[in-house]
Amino acid sequence: MRGHEKSGGTGDDGDESGDRGGGAGAGTRAGRRAKALKITGLTLAGLLVLGAGAAGWAYWQLNGNIDSVDINSALGDDRPAKAVVTPSPDASATASPLPTGSLNILVLGSDSRSGEENQALGGGDSGGARSDTAMVVHLDAGRTAATVVSIPRDTLVDRPSCPLEDGESTREASGVMFNSAYEVGGPVCAVKTVESLTDVRMDHYVEIDFAGFARLVDALGGVTVTTEEDIDDDRSHLTLDAGTHHLDGTDALALARTRYDVGDGSDLGRIGLQHQLVKALLEQIADEDLLAGPARLYRVADTVTGSLTTDTGLDSLGELTRLAQSLRDLPADGVTTLTMPVVPAPWDRNRVVADEPEAGELWASLK
Repeated sequence: MRGHEKSGGTGDDGDESGDRGGGAGAGTRAGRRAKALKITGLTLAGLLVLGAGAAGWAYWQLNGNIDSVDINSALGDDRPAKAVVTPSPDASATASPLPTGSLNILVLGSDSRSGEENQALGGGDSGGARSDTAMVVHLDAGRTAATVVSIPRDTLVDRPSCPLEDGESTREASGVMFNSAYEVGGPVCAVKTVESLTDVRMDHYVEIDFAGFARLVDALGGVTVTTEEDIDDDRSHLTLDAGTHHLDGTDALALARTRYDVGDGSDLGRIGLQHQLVKALLEQIADEDLLAGPARLYRVADTVTGSLTTDTGLDSLGELTRLAQSLRDLPADGVTTLTMPVVPAPWDRNRVVADEPEAGELWASLK
């Protein structure tokens, strides 16, 4: 009996094994497989939901970082005409094409002393701010070449009346420092003064402060520049031997602010160093494969957006991304850096004025 039972038991096991390809056994295995797939599917779905939630939070976070000013509404129609944009012949009728027309962007580096970090990097008192650096960035049609024109902050200009947030307006002023426009009327007055000086419409406005510039350089891993002479500037707190250096954010900012120990000590010498930094930063960005590391990409994006003030046309991550994507075919060596032609002011040798007709011809070429 026991032998028969044992034989039968073995036979039963053998029958179950043999039935795995069909019958009740197949249903059991299929059920287990379906359960495993269901668990895997739910897990993947959960990860996708979490990932989408994280992406949504990141987008919301980055979008919320950007400060903006409605310059178009403030200035109205009393401005230079917009450039006529010809649609790209490759534009798809079913997709929103990237912009390819020419564009002029006023980029300001603000010496704002607001916040402890800016005060530590910039010194001076904590009241007010000026445009320490001003560049008009002109993107050629097709976005494969660009021209960056610096306006010396020591330039004497006729500053127009500018609208203020409280409904009042600033007074017109003649023969005043260019960087005073930002000081008395913020971004709106900076744009209006540049348009008055150049007769060129500024399509967009971008501003970054001391701390933001330093953090951006650090987020990119530093920047490599070559100086042609020794620098020992006790005002910018920078000491460098002539040669090639890899600078962190603090030293890169110091280089951008150095003027008294280079050239003739004027703002023109500092602009030359700033142009070196612009080229070096473009090369650094081109060399970085940010898409290969989402965490680093987010860190750089967080740094950039958290340091920006823009016009309302660029105050979203989507618009900034479209602008960046439209520049994908712009190589670093396709960027030309210039300084607005100037001569010493006849009545103040420490200041400069636009050198005409050369300055006017330059600005006309950017329309």
